[in-house]
Amino acid sequence: MPDDVSETLVKTRTIGDRQVSAIGLGGMPMSIEGRPEDDQAVATIHAALDAGVTLIDTADAYHRDADEVGHNEELIARAVRSWSGPSSDVLVATKGGHLRPGDGSWTQDGRPDHLKAAARASARRLGVEAIGLYQFHRPDPEVPYADSVGAVAELLDEGVVAMAGVSNADPDQIREANEVLGGRLVSVQNQFSPRFRSSMPELELCAEMGIAFLPWSPLGGIRLLRSGDLGEVYAPFQDIAAERDVSPFQVCLAWELALAPVVVPIPGASRPQSVQDSAGAADLELTADEIERLTAALPDA
Repeated sequence: MPDDVSETLVKTRTIGDRQVSAIGLGGMPMSIEGRPEDDQAVATIHAALDAGVTLIDTADAYHRDADEVGHNEELIARAVRSWSGPSSDVLVATKGGHLRPGDGSWTQDGRPDHLKAAARASARRLGVEAIGLYQFHRPDPEVPYADSVGAVAELLDEGVVAMAGVSNADPDQIREANEVLGGRLVSVQNQFSPRFRSSMPELELCAEMGIAFLPWSPLGGIRLLRSGDLGEVYAPFQDIAAERDVSPFQVCLAWELALAPVVVPIPGASRPQSVQDSAGAADLELTADEIERLTAALPDA
């Protein structure tokens, strides 16, 4: 591990009782369709850790084929174990409640028995006695939400998981989850980016409640800047990036960090260069004028 790691990523945020890097790493691209070779994936995770990233997000459903449930969890566990630096500060967050039958589709299973068994299986794959952060992946329309979250509450009480979160939840579900968990909800993971801002109410509620908000796919449409498909609407991201001599992706993540102190973006990556660039956003402090320029340029959510 480089001697200057602590200086590489200086900003931190809070999830429950843990301090984590302001920028996390989303593991999904390393295990689903189009995934890289294992060596490249491990190098990407090592690059994130070398850059000071201490939050890695995964799920048992991050796999491609039906017979490889937990592929991403095992990959991340292997990479963290083989990293040359200390891993005690690394928070690996996983999720349960989604399924991938192997045909490219995603299905839900929020039954309490499934979630409790899935969490124990995730703990075994991660090689931990208690999962640092366990998140109910997505509401199952066939199962009462309180029943699914209640299973996570039982996992907390039994010590199978240390902290609990929910994902893809609306404001009412966030409030309900916190109530079912007895006030122990520590995070909400929803899709959010400059292009996809329909979860702004959830972000604002998390800020009000002091709960971490983890945007998945936080770069969203910004990636289309490479081809210019977003036109003039996203020009300020490119302009400020040029002015600051950074990438537009860093500007995007820095803009999200500026929205509230509870925001912890988890951009996915499958190449070391990508995760190194994303990690640098934690040290990019936008001015009030820059934030206004970016926000004013965005279309209505």
